[in-house]
Amino acid sequence: MGFQTEFNSVCKFKSEQELYELLEYGRGKMVKKDFRVFPTGQKVIAYTPDNQAVAIVRILVSIAEINFQGEEITQVEMELIRRLTEEEARIQTALAHEMFFGEQS
Repeated sequence: MGFQTEFNSVCKFKSEQELYELLEYGRGKMVKKDFRVFPTGQKVIAYTPDNQAVAIVRILVSIAEINFQGEEITQVEMELIRRLTEEEARIQTALAHEMFFGEQS
């Protein structure tokens, strides 16, 4: 049992539905496997399941727990600050691929 630290600038969704709810309603949450530490109160870049930058969000709550099935999970609640422009999304996606999602050297 241990915590994984998320990158300060990355909030990657694994579920299209969770991302849709955030973009549609301005608030949302996502559930991640394992215990993770998210920067509560900070603004971060949100990414689609296929690693495309889409928005700036603020992390409101991050709760790590063991659910009823005995799995370690982290629930993260956030609010939408704004969607990225096409150019911002392109640049952030390229940078994130190089820094986080690309092949490790």
